[in-house]
Amino acid sequence: MIRDVAQESGGVGEPLINGGIFLIFVVITLVIVFRVSRSSRSAADYYAAGRSFTGPQNGVAISGDYLSAASFLGITGAIALNGYDGFLYSIGFLVAWLVALLLVAELLRNTGEFTMGDVLSFRMRRRPVRAAAAVSTLAVSFFYLLAQMAGAGGLVALLLDVDSFAGQAITVAVVGVLMILYVLIGGMRGTTWVQIIKGFLLISGAALMSIWMLGSYGFNLSELLGQAVANSPDNGEAILAPGLQYGETTVDKINFISLALALVLGTAGLPHILMRFYTVPTGREARKSVVWAIWLIGIFYLFSLVLGYGAAALVGPERIAAAPGGPNSAAPLLAFELGGVVLLGFISAVAFATILAVVAGLTITASASFAHDVYANVIKHGEMDPDGEVRVARITALVIGALAIVGGIFALSAGLNIAFLVALAFAVAASANLPAILFSLFWKRFNTSGVLWSMYGGLISCVVLIAFSPVISGKPVDPATGTSPSLVQGVDFSWFPLDNPGLVSIPLSFILGIVGTLIGRHPRDEKRFAEMEVRSLTGAGSEKAVPH
Repeated sequence: MIRDVAQESGGVGEPLINGGIFLIFVVITLVIVFRVSRSSRSAADYYAAGRSFTGPQNGVAISGDYLSAASFLGITGAIALNGYDGFLYSIGFLVAWLVALLLVAELLRNTGEFTMGDVLSFRMRRRPVRAAAAVSTLAVSFFYLLAQMAGAGGLVALLLDVDSFAGQAITVAVVGVLMILYVLIGGMRGTTWVQIIKGFLLISGAALMSIWMLGSYGFNLSELLGQAVANSPDNGEAILAPGLQYGETTVDKINFISLALALVLGTAGLPHILMRFYTVPTGREARKSVVWAIWLIGIFYLFSLVLGYGAAALVGPERIAAAPGGPNSAAPLLAFELGGVVLLGFISAVAFATILAVVAGLTITASASFAHDVYANVIKHGEMDPDGEVRVARITALVIGALAIVGGIFALSAGLNIAFLVALAFAVAASANLPAILFSLFWKRFNTSGVLWSMYGGLISCVVLIAFSPVISGKPVDPATGTSPSLVQGVDFSWFPLDNPGLVSIPLSFILGIVGTLIGRHPRDEKRFAEMEVRSLTGAGSEKAVPH
């Protein structure tokens, strides 16, 4: 009876039970954040948790930070609706960690700094480079926050049976307020513990559902896939083969290449992931962090394959597409089909924890970048006491939270898959940040002009191409819903054919970095490069150089 009522109303489960579990999780995590915040006394505590976490602890926290709502809700829905092509998101997100492990993790930690701006400005003119790094960090964080906030609104709309857009907007606002509380009270230490708890719960919940799902079919994956095919009449066996989403036209195939490039290269340029490497005491622990993260994230993405096809088999693509939140509702609907209101309540809390942990990490990264790079080092010329810097960071967190709430409400109105929205953030990160980071670490001739050309050029080109892509306007109206998948309805000002701009903006950023270096007037500092090279490769001297 409960299931019938839920389906008729558009929600799923019992709203009071779902809301109660949400409330329990929020209270528990706020208590933990408040307790650990008592040991935060300095800027190093606020920004980098006092560099007190071990490699395994940080690895779990990284997995909690990285496995966002896009991974749990978006990818499950993408696989349920598009099969094999939806799973390609998982492959891209996982392979990206090899780039992070081999090229940036240990080297960034060994510089002994707080933010990406610290690394990029180490041997450059500090003020313009720090400003560029802060602008890029804020842009990437904002794109990522849009996805998480939209996911929060869709999830709670489904679970609390909130049909009105106003109700969903209130949900987004509540998530934003909680996010700000985590950051203001706990700093990086409190945020890290929330991410550790969330990472454990998310992987445990995915494992429970996957085992339950496979057990329903005698642990026979072939039977599960066969039922998914039978329950997807519009696509049939096409959900088991590549090409359903990215194989119909040449533009679709090129779009997939662009998406894959953004996913694989984006992780190593995400500021909130890079900042996690500074919370461990040594470069060796940073390397351990990534190894742990790769194992945990890899296992989770195997579970996502079972969950996605399980949702297609038990729930069905039509019901998923029609539910509040669209494809992002696949995982909660599957939980309800498997275990009723109890399992749904647990999985809902996990998904809510996922969103809160990620948005808290993004907020502290963006606020730290503005306070440390822009206010303290650009505006105040480095002459600012640590307590004042942390105070500015907390004020910035309030502003970022408010902007994230407004942007999340706007993104929610379009009903886009949040895995896709996150892919856009990856494209911005790979375009604006990664080339400058790699050139700074490995190219002796790289100079300030190269940094500015690469970062601003990559960021501007990526954002402009997104603005004039079919994602924003111009996609045809879906006859079933009467709306266009584009963000802006009823107009068409798109001229760039690809949904994800990575194929153009990422190589362009590398090229601009080279051109800017060769024609720039800013001389390189060979002594500082030598110092940075020794420090990044060995860690020698990095502990003594930790900034205020």
